[in-house]
Amino acid sequence: MSLSIESMTDVLVVGSGIAGCATALAAARNGAQVTLVTKASEPEEATSWWAQGGIAVTRTDPAAFKRDIRTASDDTAEPEAVDVLVENARSAIEDVLFETLDVPFDANGSGYEYGREAAHSKRRILHVDASTGRHILGPFLSHLAGLDSVTIHQDTAALDLLTHEGRVHGAYLESDGDVEPIFAGTTVLATGGIGALYPESTNPDGATGDGIAMAALAGADVRDMEYVQFHPTVCTEGEPFLVSEAVRGEGALLCNADGERFMPDYHADAELAPRDVVARAVAREREQTGGVRLDVSPLAFSEAFPDLVALCDSHGVDWQAGIPVAPAEHFLCGGIAVDSDGRTSLDRLFAVGECSRTGVHGANRLASTSLLEGLVWGLRAGRAATGFDPQRIEVPDLLDRDPALPERFGAEKSVRLHRVMSEHVGLERTHAGLKRATAALRRLKGEVDAYTRTRTSRDLYELRGKSVTALLIARAAADNPTSTGCHYLAEEPTANVD
Repeated sequence: MSLSIESMTDVLVVGSGIAGCATALAAARNGAQVTLVTKASEPEEATSWWAQGGIAVTRTDPAAFKRDIRTASDDTAEPEAVDVLVENARSAIEDVLFETLDVPFDANGSGYEYGREAAHSKRRILHVDASTGRHILGPFLSHLAGLDSVTIHQDTAALDLLTHEGRVHGAYLESDGDVEPIFAGTTVLATGGIGALYPESTNPDGATGDGIAMAALAGADVRDMEYVQFHPTVCTEGEPFLVSEAVRGEGALLCNADGERFMPDYHADAELAPRDVVARAVAREREQTGGVRLDVSPLAFSEAFPDLVALCDSHGVDWQAGIPVAPAEHFLCGGIAVDSDGRTSLDRLFAVGECSRTGVHGANRLASTSLLEGLVWGLRAGRAATGFDPQRIEVPDLLDRDPALPERFGAEKSVRLHRVMSEHVGLERTHAGLKRATAALRRLKGEVDAYTRTRTSRDLYELRGKSVTALLIARAAADNPTSTGCHYLAEEPTANVD
């Protein structure tokens, strides 16, 4: 191959966050030759790197953990999926994070220092200050790079799946303008989230929904796409950045521009209410009073969160006066439908992490369960994906015969997509707005499709991924008449509003 990648592999993993890394580790342990490709050129370009709060653990009360997950989901989380997550949490964390990677989780004199976050009834969050993701992902990638049976290719994008009669045989890969197929016994999508579909997001720029779009175009089932979670506390001063939910867990308070604490008026759990409730409350108070600040004076902020203090200082934020915050897109609770081992509806295609829909989050995700979900399902998928021989099939070349796109083509289409998603498919929605969004996104997808038929480039296929995934979200939202969790219909405020 011109990409300097072997043309065949036992297991192809697309994505280098915690879910992709866990998949690669488990498959390698099971005797497979693994090729892990990621369009990221640095670890910090993966969403897992950006995870601040930490990873939830079972501790001594798994029943309470399960209840918290279901309650946060507005009682829509699937019990079987919740059982898989919670009952495999301890063994997965001990195996990978403790014994294999030796992650330096914060501790005190009596053991690990467990944090608490919104909608958790107990302290159960393992963390490293407020930058847990980077302390997991960096060592994880380094560990995989040292395994003979795992090959990692950075700055390499998957453009499309190779399919034949309902079976997936690998993917087209692109690197430095070269495109070639790689054939795999099994293919595992671990491509992360969809933040690039919205103008404000906590995700890296590369979160363009690629895996979901590729799977859907190949015929895989997708579910719960309407459940897009917004994080309530993203700093709005300078370049936006996430302020971990753990800060509220330690006692920080939300105050409006009049200096009034408002969350007790919206929910009995106040600042520790489920994310969808807090995010809508913050948005409403910003609209009504002109702003919202996170008051960190009730806690020893500089001692408890030195990483966040440094982040505030580097952005010129006077945290002692309160951190100005607003909601921003954070996590997709739905995605490619999978079973308890990450299998999709297509033969030999698996999906793990945020691009997958396990059912564990339902309509709203409980804080600090995303890293855990990626770890648990990654390990299970990695084991289940082994034992299949790659098969070379006849595949057409992707066409690239027409002139390059106009310089502003991608930027202009992205601006249109952002406008539609923020106006009509955001934190609050209406039936009429969703109808307009679906029509607008259908037109946008058609325009992009017209170019992908005769042109091949990473930027163009990312734009296709965004347009396809955005349309899936809008259609799912338009088809769901029930206001639940992250899918809040302003015209019928009957479910989990205040």
